[in-house]
Order: sequence, then C-alpha cells, then structure tokens
Amino acid sequence: MTTADSAERPTPLSTPISAGIVASLVGFTSSFAVVLTGLRAVGASPTEAASGLSALCVTQAVGMMWLARRYRQPITLAWSTPGAALLAGTGVVAGGWPAAVGAFVTVGVLIVLTGLWPRLGALVSKIPVPLAQAMLAGVLLPLCSAPVAAFADSPALIAPVAVVWLVVLRFSTRWAVPAAFVAAAAVIAADLIGSGTSIATSDLVPGIDWTVPHWTWQATIGIAVPLYIVTMASQNIPGTTVMASFGFRIPWRASMTVTGTGTVLGAFAGGHTINLAAISAALSADPAAHPDPKRRWIAAFSAGCSYLVLALLATALATLVAAAPAGVVETVAGLALLGTLAASLFGALEHAADREATVLTFLVAASGLTFAGIGSAFWALVVGLAVRVILRRQSPIATAPEETG
Repeated sequence: MTTADSAERPTPLSTPISAGIVASLVGFTSSFAVVLTGLRAVGASPTEAASGLSALCVTQAVGMMWLARRYRQPITLAWSTPGAALLAGTGVVAGGWPAAVGAFVTVGVLIVLTGLWPRLGALVSKIPVPLAQAMLAGVLLPLCSAPVAAFADSPALIAPVAVVWLVVLRFSTRWAVPAAFVAAAAVIAADLIGSGTSIATSDLVPGIDWTVPHWTWQATIGIAVPLYIVTMASQNIPGTTVMASFGFRIPWRASMTVTGTGTVLGAFAGGHTINLAAISAALSADPAAHPDPKRRWIAAFSAGCSYLVLALLATALATLVAAAPAGVVETVAGLALLGTLAASLFGALEHAADREATVLTFLVAASGLTFAGIGSAFWALVVGLAVRVILRRQSPIATAPEETG
C-alpha cells in the first residue's frame, strides 16, 4: 500500500469517539475530588455532595451534546474547578448549605444575563485580570499546600499517592492526577480492609438529593460574586480562546444560555457551576480527534455521553472519598490544582504596573479571613481594587531616560 493510499484512507468514527471518552475521563478523574471538597466545605453532607457531582455530570453532558450537535463544533463543557476550589476556601456561610445553593442559582442567572446582555459582559471584562488571578491563586494556596501538611501527619498514606503522581507526571501530564487518584483509592481500600470497615451497598446506589435554595446577602456576596467572576475569568473566556486557536468561533450567547440554565437547574441538586471547558476542550478540538474540523463535534458529543455514564458512578466515588483517611483526598485535590495555581500566579504577577495590588489581593485571599460573614475571596477583590485605584491616581513623575555613551 502506498503512502498516498494510506493518506486517503477515511478516518474511522472510533477516532473522535475515543477522543471524547478520553476528554471526559481526564476531566472527571482529575478534579472530581476538588468538587467534592468544595461542596462539603460550604455545608453539603456526603449525600448532598454526591448529588451535586451527579448533577454536574448530567447538566454538562446534556449541554455539550446539544451545543455540539446544534453547531457542529467540538464545544466541550466542564464544571468550574477553580470555582470548587474557591468554595473549599470559603467555608460555610450564613444560611448554610441552602444559602450556598441559592448562591449557585444566582451564578447561573448571572451567566445567562452575560450572554443576553452585553453590558454585563463588558462590566466583568473591566475587572483587571491580574487581580482575578491573584484572588484565585490566594484561594488555591491553602489547598495546594495541604499535601505537605498531610505528608507530615501520615507519610505512609500520602507517600504512595505523591510518588505515583510524580512518576506518571514525568511521562504524561494528562494522566498524572488520575493515576494519583487510583493510588489514593488503593490506599483507602487498604485502610478499610485493615480497619475492618465495610461500605453498605445502598451507599453506592446513584441518587439525587434536592435542596430548596435560600438566599442570604452573605452567600450572595461571599459565594455568588467571586464564583461568577472566577468562572468567567478562568473558564469561559479562556475556553473561547482555546477554541479560537483551533479555528472555532464559539456561539457566545447560546453557550452562556446553556451553561447558565444548566447551572440553575443543577443547583437544586447541589451542583455549583458548569461552563465552557478550557483544557479538556483542546482534547476534542485538536486535529488528533479528527483531521476534518467539521467532524470533531463527534468527540464533544461522545464526551457528553461518557459523562452520563460517569454520573452513575458519582455516588460510589463520593462514598469512597468520605471513607478516606484524613489527608488522602486533600492530597489528590492539592496535586490536581498545582497547574492552576502556577498559571494563576503567572497571570497575577506578569504585569509590573499592578504588582502591589495583586500581591495584596493574593495575601488577603490566602489568609482565609471572614469579616461580616463574608469570606476572603470577596475582600481580596475589594482590597485589590481599592489599592489599584489609589496607586493609579498618583501623578506619575516624568523622568528623562539617562543618556549613555
């Protein structure tokens, strides 16, 4: 067979389908522990957190299947991993879990409005990106340092997870965190066997736990506002950029309407936010998924189908996570967020003009303070914006460049 004959051979349908399956597996296994950690932190019970994870899988699956089929583009959706990390750093607010659910609904409404009302999108774009990145980096810092503290407390449990992550990372960045979770699952299983603890079969059965939302001003300001900003700045806007790099123009209004509506509906079951994917979007939009750009939508569609299957496993995984020894799940979550932390720090400190404001934003967010019932993420933005305005209002003193020679 000649090279020309090989080049003309049509690409089998299994190629984009397998690309979509890989995208969903990588997206799910690399960050679901972060989602469960975040939901538990704002007051969800293990059952409610499992329900939220299932709801996120279903809503993003249905959303990406519809968008991919409708626009014939590999539009991939994901849950907001940075948003889940923000929840983990926020903690329980006034009103507890129902108030957090109310904040999730508010975020969904704001996302829909962003697509329908251009002025809201313009307002969000005025928030300096370095400050938003600094806020996110500050929120991530305690989570990413958790593996260090966990290793100091239980080295025998944490070392296998960290070693597996490092070894796999040497060869494949994509599969390092999933491999770390497999190692964590083995550690959890060994601990359960050693302690003689058993898990009831009923705890593995998928289920949805509905929550009636409740709105409090603390949750709206402390959760909804930062969560909306982080989702837009760290997920939706980069997601459109990633797709554009592969030659695809995202239907903005439709995407925001679908993800916002999915967020509202999923919130009643405990899901926090769905949005455009960034990293996993590249797996479906890359030419490796299919040489013909018009056929790559199949990869996103198959990713959606895979997430429907993964939704059935969410309860079992949440049960396994709930039974984990202290520090094991936190280690997986921290390792999963290292790349995001690095990118956030780079984005925050890249421009020297706002460096003082961004550093203060980072420090306030990392402090974990709660004032007036509102968490550190919101106050970090307030401090950063205030410092930026004050420093920008100073009249610059013009200095002539020194002559040389």
